[in-house]
Amino acid sequence: MNNEKEKVLISACLLGEKCRYDGLAKEVKGIINLTKYYDLIPVCPEVSGGLKTPRTPSEIKDNKVISKTGKDVTENYLNGAYWASSICNIYHIKLAILKEDSPSCGSHFIHDGSFSGKKIPGKGMTTRKLEKQGIKVINEEEALDLLKQLESKGK
Repeated sequence: MNNEKEKVLISACLLGEKCRYDGLAKEVKGIINLTKYYDLIPVCPEVSGGLKTPRTPSEIKDNKVISKTGKDVTENYLNGAYWASSICNIYHIKLAILKEDSPSCGSHFIHDGSFSGKKIPGKGMTTRKLEKQGIKVINEEEALDLLKQLESKGK
């Protein structure tokens, strides 16, 4: 009998990895408890796409990812999305937990491209790629809801 847990892709910053553009993490308290139910595979598509930490913030504008200094970094974001997609293919991953609002990982919202802090409905580059592959992408809040459901079932 195979007791191997399902593998889930997760934004590394949510687990405390200091890989965000500002050199910090966005650790979500309790999210690590998902390891009771899944094997979590951490990834940072931006770092995997060749960007360093820390880095100039970037936002999506007109379907391109542009840094605050005006540099087009779309290729890095597409490379990171490809990397995440490849990991999902290798491990047969069907679920990804990605950081909301990110130009890579946003699943419901992204920043509007004006660097003003305004958020708009939209999806990051990695989320777009994974969803095209049929992978379900949820954000950190939805992941905590999933954890509560699993714990209440005693699964």
